[in-house]
Amino acid sequence: MKVAVLMGGWSNEREVSLTSGKGIADALKRLGHDVYAVDMGRDVAAKLSEIKPDVVFNALHGTPGEDGTVQGMLDVLGVKYTHSGLATSVIAIDKELTKRILVPAGIRMPEGVVVDSASVHDRDPLPRPYVLKPVNEGSSVGVAIVTDESNYGTPIAADAPGPWAQFEKLLAEPFIPGRELTVAVMGDEPLAVTELIPTRGFYDYDAKYTDGLTVHQCPAEIPEDVAAEAMAMALKAHRVLGCKGVSRSDFRYDESRGLAGLYLLEVNTQPGMTPLSLVPEQAKYRGIDYDTLVARILEDAA
Repeated sequence: MKVAVLMGGWSNEREVSLTSGKGIADALKRLGHDVYAVDMGRDVAAKLSEIKPDVVFNALHGTPGEDGTVQGMLDVLGVKYTHSGLATSVIAIDKELTKRILVPAGIRMPEGVVVDSASVHDRDPLPRPYVLKPVNEGSSVGVAIVTDESNYGTPIAADAPGPWAQFEKLLAEPFIPGRELTVAVMGDEPLAVTELIPTRGFYDYDAKYTDGLTVHQCPAEIPEDVAAEAMAMALKAHRVLGCKGVSRSDFRYDESRGLAGLYLLEVNTQPGMTPLSLVPEQAKYRGIDYDTLVARILEDAA
């Protein structure tokens, strides 16, 4: 097939997307496809109209590749593409909207409140400790954990570095102590549970994409019932949101509370495909090599 790999763009995750895209393009070439690597610019529709691909392999992360913008454009162009469609992408990129869909479906998520960023300089939106994060970003971009010991001030000082300086709206959630877990779903099957163990701080953007800053334990060394529950919740979230191809659900697990301490945080509809990414790692654990993983994602779209 003629495949255009859409990568790069202008989000905070541009460099990660370029790495994912290169890996995907190389795999597609090894699989014998006619591959066009497209670093997304404002002229992307014109480029794709010129290439006339059979399928677009969407390797973008964040806005506008993961929020429904690119999906809508591709729908208008009449081009098939990998991963989730427009409606699912619009919902899943918005953490608050995701809660409104998944919590009534019986999926446990932390309670939260959306606040104007400027308001955190007047008062804490929740009792400390709590988490502040952008409503519409992925890859732990702009996440801050606010504790009594943190050096942000009480309330948070206007000149303290943090997401309140970058984003107009933030989602505030209670901090859940414990362990970081993630589950990839491919097609209609959860692959595995991985525990993410940062060697310093917490599992932020740098920890995700800097070699040596996070230990990946796959499969996670957790009770069998907790692993089964995490995979069941990830699969249910994948189905309820209408995800296609591959998704990845991230969790916090407070082991002192057993199953009741397992919370889904967010669903990623465009998981990374870099050498440090979790979906290829879980696929490998299940006996699926990188090229086969790429082939399956492409076949699902085509």
